[in-house]
Amino acid sequence: MRVRAGAEGDLDALVRIYNHYVVESHVTFDTEPVAPVERRTWLAGFAAEGPYRLLVGEESGAVVGYACSSRFRPRPAYASSVETAVYLDPTRRGQGAGRELYAALLALLSAEPALHRAYAQIALPNPASVGLHEALGFRRVGTYREVGFKFDRFWDVASYEKALGGAGAAAA
Repeated sequence: MRVRAGAEGDLDALVRIYNHYVVESHVTFDTEPVAPVERRTWLAGFAAEGPYRLLVGEESGAVVGYACSSRFRPRPAYASSVETAVYLDPTRRGQGAGRELYAALLALLSAEPALHRAYAQIALPNPASVGLHEALGFRRVGTYREVGFKFDRFWDVASYEKALGGAGAAAA
């Protein structure tokens, strides 16, 4: 698998992957599929450098997954933290692609001098995602009980964090 920065030409594949999870699972709390035009603003929020990144995994010219980092919270004091996520084509789950993508993203984030922490939110139950995050050095810091309602039931969300060690660490 080749890991590279995401680009405008990846949008349809990214939306296809994401919409699978919108429709088929509880791992995202979007409840209706998104259209590429709706995700264009999301895509524009990523850069080739800095804390907000989008990496895609590509095989034989096809996008098979992505990992991204985005703003953790809107207030300025949160600027040294990012929220991270990874999504894979469902046929690629359990084959190491998610770990490879996420590890590449975390390496870039760890090199960002202004970043101190990465956070991930995992809708439970999700043993594969919990295992991936823990294997990559995230630790569970709390659980929001019954915070999301999808598929006619409530879902818990576990919050995970990982130290990144950038210069922002001196401020914390």
